[in-house]
Amino acid sequence: MDAVSERILSVKEAVLTRRSIRKFKPEPIPQEKLEEILALALKAPSSNNLQPWRVVVVQDPELKERLREAANNQAQVSSAPAVLVVYSDMKDTLERVEEIFHPGFSEEQKQTRAANMRKAWEGKSDEERENWGKAQGFILLGFLMLIARSFGYDTVPMGGFNAARVKELLGLPSYVAIAALLPIGVADEAGREHHRRDLERVVRWQ
Repeated sequence: MDAVSERILSVKEAVLTRRSIRKFKPEPIPQEKLEEILALALKAPSSNNLQPWRVVVVQDPELKERLREAANNQAQVSSAPAVLVVYSDMKDTLERVEEIFHPGFSEEQKQTRAANMRKAWEGKSDEERENWGKAQGFILLGFLMLIARSFGYDTVPMGGFNAARVKELLGLPSYVAIAALLPIGVADEAGREHHRRDLERVVRWQ
C-alpha cells in the first residue's frame, strides 16, 4: 500500500485503495495522528445523535498479546501497533444524555428531550439497548476505516473474538456490546484487490 505521507487521500481514493490488512509494520502511529483520526471519525452520525459508541485504543504489547488470544489467535492483533476496540455503552449514554443536545437548545428543551429519551428506552433490556448501540457503532467503524486510509494507514475489521474475554481484559462492563476490533497501522503486505458484487446484483431502482 501507499507509504504514509502528508497528502490526505480523497474519499474516493480511500475507498478504492482500502484493503483488509493482516500484517503490519512495527512502526508506531504518532499519538497526534491517532487522535486526529479518532476525532474526525467521531463526527460520524448516529440516530437521535445518541453517539453510544466508545473506543479503547490498545497499544501495550503485552495487552495486545492477551487480546490476540481472545481473538482466536489472529496475528494482526499483535502485529498492528494499535488496536481500536469499538463498543457501545447505552447505559452511560442515557445516564448522561444531556451531553448530546445542541448548545442552541434552551435548558428547558434539553431537560424535556432528556426525559423523553430516557422514557423511550426505560422498558428495554440491556441486551436490546446494546444491540441497538452496537449497530450505531458500525457507522463509526466505517468512518474509522476510511479516515485511517485517507491518512495512509490500513485496518482490518474483526468480528471473530471472545467478547466476554475482551471485556474482562479491558475492564469493560459486562452489559456493553463490542462491534469490532480494528487493528490499525502501516501495511506490511499488499492485501487482496477488491472482489465485490456488481451494482446490478445488489441495487434495485424503482
